[in-house]
Amino acid sequence: MSKKLLVRVIESKSLPVDVLNKRWPNIREAGSDLMSYVKRIIDEVKERGDSALIKFEERFDGVKLSPEKLRINREDIEKAYEKIDEKLISAIEFSKSRVETLQKEILKRIGFEYKEEGLYIRNCTSPFRRIGCYIPGGKAAYPSSVIMMATPAKVAGVPEISIASPPRNNGEIDPSVLVAADICGVNEIYRIGGAQAIAALAYGTQTVKPVDKIVGPGNRYVQAAKILVSKDLPIDIPAGPSEIAIIADGSADPRLIALDMISQAEHLDAVSILVTTSGKIAEGVLKTLERQVSSIPNREIVSENLSRNGLIITCKSLKEAIGIVNDFAPEHLEIMTRDAWKVAEKVTSAGLLLIGADTPVAASDYCLGTVHILPTGGFSHVYSGLSVLDFVKHFCIVECSKRKLQELRDKVMVLAEREGLKNHSLAVEGRFSGE
Repeated sequence: MSKKLLVRVIESKSLPVDVLNKRWPNIREAGSDLMSYVKRIIDEVKERGDSALIKFEERFDGVKLSPEKLRINREDIEKAYEKIDEKLISAIEFSKSRVETLQKEILKRIGFEYKEEGLYIRNCTSPFRRIGCYIPGGKAAYPSSVIMMATPAKVAGVPEISIASPPRNNGEIDPSVLVAADICGVNEIYRIGGAQAIAALAYGTQTVKPVDKIVGPGNRYVQAAKILVSKDLPIDIPAGPSEIAIIADGSADPRLIALDMISQAEHLDAVSILVTTSGKIAEGVLKTLERQVSSIPNREIVSENLSRNGLIITCKSLKEAIGIVNDFAPEHLEIMTRDAWKVAEKVTSAGLLLIGADTPVAASDYCLGTVHILPTGGFSHVYSGLSVLDFVKHFCIVECSKRKLQELRDKVMVLAEREGLKNHSLAVEGRFSGE
């Protein structure tokens, strides 16, 4: 007989304290023991380069590599194409095209001109030179993560994109990841994972070229390594275990809610939360979860995650529901209510909002065109999801006429002298004194 699913169900107008205490800003950093352990790995990679990578790959991934095998070659990629079918290749190409289209629109809108009489300002972007993308791997394979990172970088104009991903126990990276990397225009692929991969991307080795920025999700060792190297180069958003929150009223379909909570619970340590104004919906979702979990794929990890990290909250109003979700600041938020867009307008913190019954997280993860690298753990309070904007610097080009400068000179003088920077004032005045 299967073990009964235990999803916590509570009635509350606020998020439980035990949940809030596990999220930003209440948890601000990894434990000191973890950070010290990861720092030793980083320091050894910095000091010993390839030999340290080979040592750590054997220790952590059970793979013996030579320096020549650290980097994937063209022959490896050609062989990868032979191992996957045309349907998967087509799906990768389709997903890439969807992401590419949206990212181009975003980039186009950040470039603009501002004009007034005597003053011209152009807002411009310039891409990073080299980007490093971490792709989780090992037993799992995430070609979609390659798409979600490499495609925005390519749209931004990044000339060199590197990928690091842990090999399987046969020493190879999943062929779908290699094919996705090739389709997305990745330049270098390395068979390395964990904290040692982050160190190699950050500081370089005899084989691995250092990058200007590191992006991508990973386990707690990867995240700790990213935090440690961030003093020397930029990283993207904190990305820990995946999560979904759902706001639902009495009009929602409990079966669809259960499906989406289950799908999210397939991820390691994932969090699935429903906040509803309807006790009937809460009861229906709970019964559906209990009925379905015993017979679904990946039921062991789904059942464990729902029991450990699942939560159903009933509250009295949508206002309360929105407040709970804003405090939680989820990675993904699905809104299944009668006036879903009105509810969405009141949400202040979520990585991605998905409106209506037919916009599941599962679709956004692959083919809607949005990027699924999003802030988790409450970090959507202060971070946005990954996009083309993470791969460019934006700056202004300005031209001012003498007449316009004449209009501004008094204000410049007042501000400059207030700050004790009188030569700033003289730099402007000198253009009118002739001296």
